[in-house]
Amino acid sequence: MTNTATLVLASNSPRRRQLLALGNWKFDVIVSDVDETQLTGETPKDYVLRLAQAKALAVAGKANPEAIIIGSDTAVIDGDEIIGKPKDEADAERMLKQLRGKTHQVYTGVAIYRMSDGKTLTELCVTDVPMRPYSDHEVQAYIQTGDPLDKAGAYAIQHPDFQPVESMRGCYASVMGLPMCHVVRTLQKLDVPPRADVPTACQRLLNYECPVSGAILSGASNG
Repeated sequence: MTNTATLVLASNSPRRRQLLALGNWKFDVIVSDVDETQLTGETPKDYVLRLAQAKALAVAGKANPEAIIIGSDTAVIDGDEIIGKPKDEADAERMLKQLRGKTHQVYTGVAIYRMSDGKTLTELCVTDVPMRPYSDHEVQAYIQTGDPLDKAGAYAIQHPDFQPVESMRGCYASVMGLPMCHVVRTLQKLDVPPRADVPTACQRLLNYECPVSGAILSGASNG
């Protein structure tokens, strides 16, 4: 990576900023604004990959000509249904009750766009998320914090009090919005190696012993 090249994160998410910082790269944040409406017949995979690419391209006109732009989109999937952000508290309650006590999937698409030659690489991470059987009272208490209202599926996996997830065997960072091992292996294809031990830093930050990082970094897994 040359001295003039700069990573750009096309997201306003503080969680994504926190995760990308684990690589110890210098990066800028340029907020993207794209229509997130699902297209007719669009699969969850196609949906998150399309939006990730759209977010990266949306900020290209504001970025350094040598920039490498990272776009990401995360969706909560229950069966074939894409569950977005709740419209209001009642919608958040509906979503949380729909998801409790069963396993859903989180799809995160990543698109990395190199301005200098227009090359775009994409990654998809799919993680099973088993939710615990939390009570109606816990749902109401969590909604009163305001935290669910800007979250896909109306929850944050890392919320210290609610802690909605029972257990996991996949990429925790992906559920937070940015699967860092996927980002690392994609940036390496563009000759941008990490400047830190990302798997170790990620597990320390999330207090999570990740069972999939090695397989992802070796290219043997997408989960």
